[in-house]
Amino acid sequence: MERGLVGHTLAVYLSRKFLGAILGLFALAAILIFLFDVLELLRRSSGQDGATLARIGLISILRVPQLMEQVLPFAVLFGAIAAFLALSRKLELVVARAAGVSVWQFTAPAILVGLGLGIAAVTIYNPLAVILREQSDEIASGLFSSEQNFLLQTTGEIWLRQDGTDGESVLHAKQTMDGGTRLLGITLFTFDRSARFSERVEAREALLEDKRWRLNDATVYSTTGDPSTHTTYYVSTYLTPTEVRESIAAPESIGFWDLPRVIELSQRAGLPAYRYSLQYQTLLARPALLAAMILIAACVSLRVSRMGGVGRLILGGILAGFVLYVLSELGKDLGGAGIVPPVVAAWAPGVFGVLMGFTILLHLEDG
Repeated sequence: MERGLVGHTLAVYLSRKFLGAILGLFALAAILIFLFDVLELLRRSSGQDGATLARIGLISILRVPQLMEQVLPFAVLFGAIAAFLALSRKLELVVARAAGVSVWQFTAPAILVGLGLGIAAVTIYNPLAVILREQSDEIASGLFSSEQNFLLQTTGEIWLRQDGTDGESVLHAKQTMDGGTRLLGITLFTFDRSARFSERVEAREALLEDKRWRLNDATVYSTTGDPSTHTTYYVSTYLTPTEVRESIAAPESIGFWDLPRVIELSQRAGLPAYRYSLQYQTLLARPALLAAMILIAACVSLRVSRMGGVGRLILGGILAGFVLYVLSELGKDLGGAGIVPPVVAAWAPGVFGVLMGFTILLHLEDG
């Protein structure tokens, strides 16, 4: 009974150490990214009306959570390495191992912390980050010039060819919102049924309605007359919201809980849903990826406690983490193109990292 209590107390103590180190590093990275982002946005928006420090700061604060999703695996890796090294430097791991605590016993709390963070990041943090990013885009709407809009978007400028009851048209938008159903900075070229150019339309925004785009604050340049302005101007289209979303919306702009519905709608419409399936599986596999980062950190710490050479071994752990990240990005490219099944592309890096970590720990502990 006493041994079980000691084991429970040690597990709680280690979990708090790992959680504190990871969250502390995550917060530090968020602050640094926020500061650099604010400085860059201030530079880009210099001379623009409405570019106040408060507005720029709010835009950046709302942007940072989604930017930090890419940093999370590295925060877990570096935070776990820092925690392991702190425990080793204070000889706590040495004492624990002398007392008969195996590497699996002091690694298990860290792995559980990584899994817990991964689950929270997917189910809570990701949907919240998507909502905040949408609010950031709303606040930043119209603030930046067309050449600078890429700073505020996940999809970039888009070109869209479409057909409608009035003929074909080509639409160019500088910024996309609401899954592609709201576009800003519109330039639209229309053609008649004989494929001859008809008119060019410049508009502040376009909203997708039933079988038509509603253009607000539009200026129409026609081949048959002088330019005319319209508060509202309509252009027909056969595109549905699902087709527009599949063509335009970035998978990262859709929250975890909404992805299954988007995938189902795309499949019902007969459209490929590789990108959304890949994003969904990538989020599901995130806990496994974070567990792999923890195991890599454990491999580094165990070798440090036995062999020395802290700098060299930490560098090895960092390189292993970056290799795992590169594999993740490569899997995204292959899975997004439909070359590799999304499940394989999303889960392979995490599973590979976990198996590699367990293999190294087995070798170092029992080999």
